[in-house]
Amino acid sequence: MAEPVRLAKLLVLVPALCVLAACGRAPAAQRALPVADGAPEPAPWSTAAASLGGLDPCALLSPADRSTAGLTELGKPKTIGEARACDWTVPSTFGVTVTLDENAGLANLDVSRGTRTKKKVGAHQALQVTDKKNATGTCAVLLGVGDSASVQVDVSNASFSDTTLACSRAATVAGLVEPKLP
Repeated sequence: MAEPVRLAKLLVLVPALCVLAACGRAPAAQRALPVADGAPEPAPWSTAAASLGGLDPCALLSPADRSTAGLTELGKPKTIGEARACDWTVPSTFGVTVTLDENAGLANLDVSRGTRTKKKVGAHQALQVTDKKNATGTCAVLLGVGDSASVQVDVSNASFSDTTLACSRAATVAGLVEPKLP
């Protein structure tokens, strides 16, 4: 009887972590970037955000990627607020949610309730966010896509412990997803 209760808690906690990572968003502000003389003008950030629109969050992890990440089941599409997302659950072990947010860059995400660590994942700036007490077995890696979009990788362990393991899993998934981002 304890296993169904753990799974039910996991299924409640994964979306809650996504909300933690993305709640309180302010409208995305676009900023002009300086261009060096003779350098080609960069594509506007809105192009990067718009290109997230062509991505399917459940297709960001190939079968080989899922195997590398320890995910044995196919992802299930969902919506978090206005953002498209995909959930993968490994029963009695952990869950992963990948969210494509076309309306909020890293600077626009409210991560004030967590401990933040700046990172770089591939070519993208990122933040790793954990519970301030580091005791919930949850971790998020948030990837910036231009100024006005982000991809959020949230992991929750079914045991609600071992935040270090959750962060390792989130970093693995973020590393697998990142090369497919604009």
